[in-house]
Amino acid sequence: MCGIVGYIGKRDVQPILLNGLSKLEYRGYDSAGIAVLEQDRIKISKVEGRLANLSSRLDEQPLQGSAGIGHTRWATHGKPSDANSHPHADMSGQFTVVHNGIVENYMELKKELEAKGVTFASETDTEVIAHLLAEAYQGDLAAAVRVVIGRLQGAYSLGVMAECEPDKLVAVRQSSPLVIGAGQGEHFIASDISALIEHTREVYILEDGDLAVITRDRISITKAETAEPAERKLLHIDWSADQVEKGQYDHFMLKEIHEQPLTLRNTMLGRINDRDEVVFPELAHAAGAFQDVDKIFIIACGTAYHAGLVGGAVIEKLTRIPVQSDIASEFRYRDPIITDRTLVIVVSQSGETADSLAALHESRRHGAKILAITNVPTSSIARDADYVIATKAGPEIAVASTKAYTAQLLAFYLFSVYLAQERQTLDPARRTELVKGLKALPVQVEKVLENANEVKLFAESIKDADSLFFIGRGLDYAVALEGSLKLKEISYIHSEAYAAGELKHGTLALIEKDTPVIALATHMDLYEKTVSNIKEVKARGAHVMGITVEGNVELLNAVDEICFIPPSLQLLAPILAVVPLQLISYYASLALGNDIDKPRNLAKSVTVE
Repeated sequence: MCGIVGYIGKRDVQPILLNGLSKLEYRGYDSAGIAVLEQDRIKISKVEGRLANLSSRLDEQPLQGSAGIGHTRWATHGKPSDANSHPHADMSGQFTVVHNGIVENYMELKKELEAKGVTFASETDTEVIAHLLAEAYQGDLAAAVRVVIGRLQGAYSLGVMAECEPDKLVAVRQSSPLVIGAGQGEHFIASDISALIEHTREVYILEDGDLAVITRDRISITKAETAEPAERKLLHIDWSADQVEKGQYDHFMLKEIHEQPLTLRNTMLGRINDRDEVVFPELAHAAGAFQDVDKIFIIACGTAYHAGLVGGAVIEKLTRIPVQSDIASEFRYRDPIITDRTLVIVVSQSGETADSLAALHESRRHGAKILAITNVPTSSIARDADYVIATKAGPEIAVASTKAYTAQLLAFYLFSVYLAQERQTLDPARRTELVKGLKALPVQVEKVLENANEVKLFAESIKDADSLFFIGRGLDYAVALEGSLKLKEISYIHSEAYAAGELKHGTLALIEKDTPVIALATHMDLYEKTVSNIKEVKARGAHVMGITVEGNVELLNAVDEICFIPPSLQLLAPILAVVPLQLISYYASLALGNDIDKPRNLAKSVTVE
């Protein structure tokens, strides 16, 4: 979950590395550091804390050179500190490495090295790599890297440089993302395309087991194990540099909340024809592939899991296929019943989520069909799946996911209609009604955003709350789970989401005078029951914010405050209902003075188990 950058060329490397790291802080911000080849010596500057701390140090003591590597850290092995910051070097300082991932057998390797007289300067697993490189080097840096990674167990991507071969960088990928940016007389490495986009849009996506040797004028990619050439396509990235900048917004999260109408339009683009049928050009090779599916698993983590809860309910309703949504980190350990008639849908914004990727591989081992829903069609999950639906949300920088979530919901709605068409379980008139409802969503979300002040005052009023509860029934409960996660992620206010009907089974014991409760009541077929549950918490002194559909003024009789969303088909309400919850989380965190885009202890892309 760390971020790696690297550069070799003719320009001054320090600003390039710092700028790249600024685009990767969402991956971790416990510490940061860079290593620069300066007059045939590698100089390292690294410091605990945010990238700003490193920038300040480098203002006073700059590093000058035209080759270097950098790192921003999310701590796994060893607490955040200067010593545990990357880059790490061997005892001589000749070999330097940055690393994203975990070396699972590092303790065994560390004991072996210590027995040989090696002194360690940090508590990290990464440092063993630098010392092993010094031991393995026999005049060929790439060959030494091959020897070292042959001894490592776990997931990693590496950037390596050495004083003895100053004209090159070596990059390795094994289960952690890494890309190479191709320029003219200069090349780049990074954990994410966003760190490269200002300099080049031509990239190679490394695959597991790839090793790249990079000089100013050449990129050579081979298989690490055999040293045989690995053919990788040079891809052109359509993102603009503006997409990874905040623009007029104070925070990426607010920008990305407001980008949701565009995201929804992009995700629908080219997927609905003039007969109101859902079409997926990218699933053309899947014709008939889902006819014999008798069970569906949806596998995801965090926000993507919440999208899967909604998606699973919609698929079941429209296709009558049994669906089970599972947390990826638990899925493969419970020996799930999977056959060649099982469809496994893996959902991940980054497409690199380690637990989801492991669950995908377990499902494939049992013969399942694999469909990926991801924002990165070049990601590991996308490459390993049989079929891919790209959400087209564009880069999402804030750690708290917003537009990726609503794009995932929309992808599920579209796929549900597509699958129902294929299996002929959806009446054409009902399909047309659903598609028209989907087409209306971008404008309806814009309307919700225009009325942000409806929830801003409530958000500011809860900043001193000890706990907050979300309640809802049906799909409202799934949305409540996502709302609760958002609030916890960035405001640090304790919150829980409950199926409203479960209140009387224990949760009411937690409700006392002035406890804030957010009650979702968008499902009119469950409305009376939800109102009954609202009255239960009101009777115990709760202060209730209700979220319901425009025109349902009756709810004002049961709540203290209310937020209306535009009327839509009940099945589609989750996309509209979640937007006020995102805004509540944002404004509550803003009132508390928190670092909204970089919440404590969290990173966006979880690439370790």
